[in-house]
Amino acid sequence: MIVAGQRSELIMRGSRRGSERVVYGVLIAAFAGVAGQLLVLAASRHTDITLAISEPVAATSFSRPDIVDRNGRLLATDLEAPSIFADPGLVIDRDEVVEKLRTVLPDLDGDQLFRDLSDKSRRFLWVRRGVSPGIAQRVHDLGLPGIAFRYELKRAYPGGMMAGHVLGYTDVDNRGVSGIERYIDQKVGVDPVHSAILSSRPPVRLSLDIGVQHALEDELDDGVREYKADGAAGVVLNVKTGEILASASLPRVDPSWPMEALDQKHIDRTAAGTYELGSVFKTLTLAMAFDEGLARPDTLLDVRQPLEAGRFTVKDFHPATRPLTVTEVYTHSSNVGAGMLALEAGPEKLEAFFKKLGLLDQMATEEGPLAAPQLPAHWNRISTITTSFGHGIAVSPLQFVAAAATILNDGKTVQPTFLRKFDAGTADGKAVVSPATSRLMAHLMRLNVVNRDGTGGKADVPGYRVGGKTGTADVAAKGGYTSNSVISSFLATFPTDDPQFLTYVVLFEPKGLKGTHGYRTGGWNAAPITGKLIARIAAQLGVAPETKTASN
Repeated sequence: MIVAGQRSELIMRGSRRGSERVVYGVLIAAFAGVAGQLLVLAASRHTDITLAISEPVAATSFSRPDIVDRNGRLLATDLEAPSIFADPGLVIDRDEVVEKLRTVLPDLDGDQLFRDLSDKSRRFLWVRRGVSPGIAQRVHDLGLPGIAFRYELKRAYPGGMMAGHVLGYTDVDNRGVSGIERYIDQKVGVDPVHSAILSSRPPVRLSLDIGVQHALEDELDDGVREYKADGAAGVVLNVKTGEILASASLPRVDPSWPMEALDQKHIDRTAAGTYELGSVFKTLTLAMAFDEGLARPDTLLDVRQPLEAGRFTVKDFHPATRPLTVTEVYTHSSNVGAGMLALEAGPEKLEAFFKKLGLLDQMATEEGPLAAPQLPAHWNRISTITTSFGHGIAVSPLQFVAAAATILNDGKTVQPTFLRKFDAGTADGKAVVSPATSRLMAHLMRLNVVNRDGTGGKADVPGYRVGGKTGTADVAAKGGYTSNSVISSFLATFPTDDPQFLTYVVLFEPKGLKGTHGYRTGGWNAAPITGKLIARIAAQLGVAPETKTASN
């Protein structure tokens, strides 16, 4: 994290199975030490450190309410931080001031400061805002007439980079610029102040659970390293309420260093990027087919031949040698079978179904608007086939999570939220599919994990009835798809007899390794990450394991 302009790394990893509570306690202790330095410096500001100088021109900043997780653990707060200013009218030797300040602030634009100090009628100008206590003390010790300090509020994040994309960041005046910080400015309110006056507003309580958030980030970190991926994203959602319990994107960002967020590789991949997500979309396609009465789980489909659409041919990764039931279409992840079901429904019906799931319109959460979905130019035969298995349509992972949660929430729409809901009841959404279809899809997801020929076996966690679906998509490029880059993912829910929670793990451009037999598909990388994640968070979420291994 950064407190008052000085970077200090506070993410402290314990053992892989160590207590998240202990880790967070260490973070708070470290944060308290740095905060203490600021408070000690602040206590002396009227005696030791502030030089005799005229009162500077009022420079308004903003006091902000704290941000806490669902259990009240601190995520963001205001601290007093010294800022350096100059009164040109009291500066005796401009050359000396510039030369000595640059010994402490080597990146200072000395030429510009020299010019600014030449205007003696100007009684106030900032030299550097939000510096660390150590930097302030060193500047103070220079004893330069005309150089002094003003205390302002600066945002501090005790968890360092934890949940950085969600929290967002503030500007030099402590105004929210992105994420929840921007939401606070727009919907909660901040207070303009002319000195370091802390906010009296109640804290903003998020839906995030820091223990779950830490586990998600930890497992994604390990997954990126193990499978040599370029990045990752993940979400943990309460299916019944829509509360987002964890959301992470790798590479991570430190909210104390907002310039990092300008780098394209640091975007929030859960919300700000759109991707073709692959076969996880079959969960939606089969739900539509069941709900419309177009198929039953035991309906046979002859998937042995590819599907033709003009100059395009759609075939399966592992072509079947016999007709498959619809259940097998799901567990074998047959593109041909999903395409056949979508064609049976027709382009208009499939488009309308995706519309009801919220996949065709831009969504928003308290973090901000999600990236607008990229949709087929025309809903015709080829787009109907490809979108049925998650190609030819690109959405953000969080938008897909909302659609998948709708299928699992007794078929009622789910609106994801980053705010804690104190009414634990089920969200009152619109019906998209029937409760019977919802239960059937949860059952198929379970079969895909426990059946020997399913693609999700590596996500199983004994005792927790995990169900899921793999997804692997070639990365879209100009004029087609790349041949050597994929996005792999795994959608999971547990417990499948009454889905309470949903997880979604995405890896960007993982590599085929010896340990995966050269495969880059979701069943070989995103699925085992998911299994490790659920094993860590299930107890935290209050899900008790069954006394004997769950099977169906």
